Amino acid sequence: MPDTNKLERIQQFLTDTRWVSSPFSVTFLAAGEYNTNYRVESEDGTCVLRINQGSQLGLGDDQIAYEFKVLTALADSGVTPKPLACHPRPDPLGGGALLMEFIPGRALDYGRDLEKAARIFARIHTVPVPDGLIVQADPVSAIAEESHGLLHRFADHPLKKEQEQILSYHDTVQAMAAKTRPLFEAEPLCLVNTEVNSGNFLISPDRPCLVDWEKAVVSCRYQDLGHFMVPTTTLWKTDVVLSLKDRHTFLQTYHQQACPDMPFADLAEKTRVMEQTILLRALSWCFMAWYEYTQTNRPIQNPDTFAKIQQYLSDIPWILHCVT
Repeated sequence: MPDTNKLERIQQFLTDTRWVSSPFSVTFLAAGEYNTNYRVESEDGTCVLRINQGSQLGLGDDQIAYEFKVLTALADSGVTPKPLACHPRPDPLGGGALLMEFIPGRALDYGRDLEKAARIFARIHTVPVPDGLIVQADPVSAIAEESHGLLHRFADHPLKKEQEQILSYHDTVQAMAAKTRPLFEAEPLCLVNTEVNSGNFLISPDRPCLVDWEKAVVSCRYQDLGHFMVPTTTLWKTDVVLSLKDRHTFLQTYHQQACPDMPFADLAEKTRVMEQTILLRALSWCFMAWYEYTQTNRPIQNPDTFAKIQQYLSDIPWILHCVT
């Protein structure tokens, strides 16, 4: 929870920028790994102020402006929050700030919302792609390279056994990248979120949405489809591992909504390749984040996240067996 001084600085910032009408109130809403979100109430309605405190994409102080550009491109999709204003500089709030639409709703339930999620992805993946965003046209190789960097970020990382296990799997994914590259060479690119755990969905009867677009890139649709179904995602906020029936329901709905002219078998095969790849990225990030949580003064500490990181790293073979 923020201290009183932080709330006062936010209130002064909103007064100075005139982003919202006075009087207004500011309350803590939620914090992720790299951003803190505040609920802002005024006579204009409710909105969200998002303050950035780190970049998974290596963008530094350009991170919040990048996310603003992504949300602007997605504004007409109807399934993402509309961006309202952006302050890219870290002063005076300690990080760049983004004001966006507040969307009410609950987290996604894998037992009843799979078709809703598929329709959300179908809307997102048909939005025109803007220039100036990070492109991953060869997604398996790009994720393998990113994962390698995460695994070697801290030379004095003490979890040597876990590092060796993940590096061994990294070699497997690199070999798979060369073998499967022809599958993706002619694939049309689209905007993908790449972080689609159940908590990043807001489900309501009128407007189910996908929020949290800090790590969006331009790539193939299978990044989101695979990430959505992989066990490191479904277990992140719940205790669910999708059954074969659930997976088929989700992919079949997406296929009908987004790409009915594509053979379903091709969709399923490419998604499976990306699932195997995304497991590498998930474990590599957990390995890196474990160090940040235990060896550094991390800006945002989330006990539930750290518990999940420890869980995943404690049973790497089981996680890999879930997909491979």
